[in-house]
Amino acid sequence: MEELDYLANERQSAEFDVEAMKIVWAGSQQSFEISDRMSRLVASDPAFRKDNRTMLPRKELFKNTLRKAAHAWKRIIELCLSEAEAAKLRFFVDEPAFTDLHWGMFVPAIKGQGTQEQQDKWLPLAYRMQIIGCYAQTELGHGSNVQGLETTATFDSETDEFVLHSPTLTSSKWWPGGLGKVSTHAVVYARLLINGKDYGVNGFIVQLRSLDDHLPLPGITVGDIGMKFGSGAYNTMDNGVLQFDHVRIPRTQMLMRVSQVTREGKYVQSDVPRQLVYGTMVYVRQTIVADASCALSRAVCIATRYSAVRRQFGSQDGGPETQVIDYKTQQSRLFPLLATAFAYRFVGEWLSWLYTDVTQRLQANDFSTLPEAHACTAGLKSLTTSTTADAIEECRKLCGGHGYLSSSGLPELFAVYIPACTYEGDNTVLLLQVARFLMKTVSQLGSNKKPVGTTAYMGRIEHLMQCQCNAQRAEDWLKPSVVIEAFEARAARMSVACAKNISKMPSPEAGMF
Repeated sequence: MEELDYLANERQSAEFDVEAMKIVWAGSQQSFEISDRMSRLVASDPAFRKDNRTMLPRKELFKNTLRKAAHAWKRIIELCLSEAEAAKLRFFVDEPAFTDLHWGMFVPAIKGQGTQEQQDKWLPLAYRMQIIGCYAQTELGHGSNVQGLETTATFDSETDEFVLHSPTLTSSKWWPGGLGKVSTHAVVYARLLINGKDYGVNGFIVQLRSLDDHLPLPGITVGDIGMKFGSGAYNTMDNGVLQFDHVRIPRTQMLMRVSQVTREGKYVQSDVPRQLVYGTMVYVRQTIVADASCALSRAVCIATRYSAVRRQFGSQDGGPETQVIDYKTQQSRLFPLLATAFAYRFVGEWLSWLYTDVTQRLQANDFSTLPEAHACTAGLKSLTTSTTADAIEECRKLCGGHGYLSSSGLPELFAVYIPACTYEGDNTVLLLQVARFLMKTVSQLGSNKKPVGTTAYMGRIEHLMQCQCNAQRAEDWLKPSVVIEAFEARAARMSVACAKNISKMPSPEAGMF
């Protein structure tokens, strides 16, 4: 009770409205009310307890996850929760589960790449959880290099079917969450082959397990890939391996919104621009940035509360020791992380707007903002996940020895979060993609094509290369215009310097790598 009093006193002494800040963080009054209601619903339900999670063996851990997922779905149905409310409920359950991939990857892939007819067939089944899907793209031998995938889908014109096959060990699908034990279906990415010609990687809806007894269908080898890093953590997820041995599916199960294969075996590009598939990628990466803010804020919340409760040194005349949060050394490490959590929260909102804007433009055949959107989502995914992973570890150290205990929540949070640095694009590879975009922008500065959006500042390259900072006093740095111009000048000069260095290389690729 004494610890709670400390925290209450800290809130009362705040120089801002704590309740109003909650709404700012949530994004709106409505979002706050949904979050508050769903968090209370989860916290008050014993079925969602998680205090023993790190002590459970893998088998029991996974059974526990199945029970929670089933109970969550039951509550969603009973309470007639909206899509937004259901998503928040699953978020507060706070446990990686097969439902993450079903709602976060399988459903969006069909919505983004399926025809209206395919959406009408598959989405109602997915929305009612009558089928459970996952997203099978990454292979044992290829992750970031999607164009190098080895799984094949060969069209058989005699039967009007595709034949999916895993020709090598390295072509095994590897890592998809939900695949190991639960998923009945998957969106599978494979090389499309027609009459011996390779038409590149395309998506296919493939049933993996029987809906009667849940056994793998003929020709399909599937299973769990085993324990991952950490206790509890991501081990609640049944990441899996998948191989095909000449598995046949109907031609209509190729996702055909962007490209199609006719009954005669002709490959046809639809009227929908192929670039539309990038809308799904932008969506997934903007959710990753939003998740980074959530994970970082949780770690910072734990470290901040601990710092307010924990007292060390500084006692005089038998009085209480000093709160750790009052030490400058603690503040210099903790407060920048707190500020970063808010920054990531707001940039996540901006990326959500960017996704909406890009999607609308793509549907109108306007591709002008696509390169910028790709660069922004790639760069922010890499930046936010790397710094968040490091920040969670820093928060652990800010809690001293207590932070090393599983009961602090930080070790498991770290183990759950760090895969984000790898999935949906290795962070170093993504930064190289951002660098290519910037180098292309620099190379076009002498042409009539002016940079737009987040690189519009490059249009003032001559001024930025020569300008001097006008800040004379410390308070000048409180002016947004001063800070922004300083960052613009720094970014412009670094980009130009990098472009000059690359121009001296035997090839641009040699300079980039």
